[in-house]
Amino acid sequence: MNERRDVYIVDGSRTPQLKARGRPGPFSASDLAVAAGRALLMRHDFALDELDEVIIGCVMPSEDEANIGRVIALRLGVPQTVPAWTVQRNCASGMQSIDSAYHNIASGHADLILAGGVEAMSRAPVIYNSTMVHWLGDLMQAKTLWQRLKQFTKLRPGHLKPVISLLRGLTDPIVGLNMGQTAENIAANFGISRRQMDSFAVNSHHRLAAAHAAGHMDEIEVLYDGAGKYYDHDDGVRADSSIDKLAKLRPAFDRKYGKVTAGNSAQITDGATLLLLASEDAVKQYELPVLAKIVDTQWAGLDPAVMGMGPVHAMSPIMNRHQLTINDIDYWEVNEAFATQVLGCIEAWKDDDYCQTHLGQEKAFGEIPHERLNVDGGGVSLGHPVGASGARIVLHLAKVLQRNHARRGIASLCIGGGQGGAMLLENVSNNISSGEAAK
Repeated sequence: MNERRDVYIVDGSRTPQLKARGRPGPFSASDLAVAAGRALLMRHDFALDELDEVIIGCVMPSEDEANIGRVIALRLGVPQTVPAWTVQRNCASGMQSIDSAYHNIASGHADLILAGGVEAMSRAPVIYNSTMVHWLGDLMQAKTLWQRLKQFTKLRPGHLKPVISLLRGLTDPIVGLNMGQTAENIAANFGISRRQMDSFAVNSHHRLAAAHAAGHMDEIEVLYDGAGKYYDHDDGVRADSSIDKLAKLRPAFDRKYGKVTAGNSAQITDGATLLLLASEDAVKQYELPVLAKIVDTQWAGLDPAVMGMGPVHAMSPIMNRHQLTINDIDYWEVNEAFATQVLGCIEAWKDDDYCQTHLGQEKAFGEIPHERLNVDGGGVSLGHPVGASGARIVLHLAKVLQRNHARRGIASLCIGGGQGGAMLLENVSNNISSGEAAK
């Protein structure tokens, strides 16, 4: 077997994450990805036919975007000879695309790949129910005018009841729970209070607002719609958020006993993030910058009823393989599907019993420091466009490591259906000496 090669994140761009507001947003999924990808590719001096492939994560492409990875590639002007494909791992689809690119480059099958994720959640399909579909099928088979008229007499109001695919997609068919209910399970298991959740959510909004004000979101590319309106920031942020304001919101998933609300959950959002990954040979050949090195990745499975615990199940094997302690990780990006979900992960790693019973550890890992976790906000304030979030947290972690001259970071997220994904990055930019980076 050939020796595995180093894989680098060269650069990345993303769109602002735009909150869904009750109707389809201004951009399709491929519109979003093309906007992010065009700006990214224009910054680098290589011909597009030098790309080995394009890999895009997406959960709910529109009816006009089958194999959306290919649609995006061709819209970007990538030559037809360059293959492109789409991956789907629910909330981690964007991270899966990066992982797929990482393995293809590490194994020597590719040198330069455009990868990332996208989701236009506001445009999730609204479809006919099965009764209506059967009625339409019978209508199409009617041969005569009389048969068609007779079929129309069978049409009932119930036929017109729509299926909201977004709601169905956020419900686990195996355990029969929606994602919010799985978050309530975590709150109950670890005794997480409503005030803790709301405090976490407020902090997420304040951190994101501060990051925008400080210019720490320079990976964002401005979007322009057909009417000339521009979008230059994550528009779900609430800089004036407070615990008192969030306390007024009713529970969203368990009206009587619940603690999870719209205010301490990730927003329904549209967005795209694309990254360039390269081998060392490609970095030298095309004189590319290096944002970070991908050191390791891990996927894990667990009970879908507590799917939010996925990060600790995925991060633990990486920590063990590299003999790392919490103090060895400078920054953490754990996607905020729900405030209680991230809080549950923090509690689990502090708990000897959980670590021994569920993670096979001798003792607890310890507590992830609040000041090094999601330092610029997360899904609660940014939103969670499911196909894109895994790519966004990887890109932003690389940016955080570089701007703080830090060495290591882990990006991780939970995955609907009961999985977790994690990626270990290392800063090998000029801010870290080559000798230190090689340790």
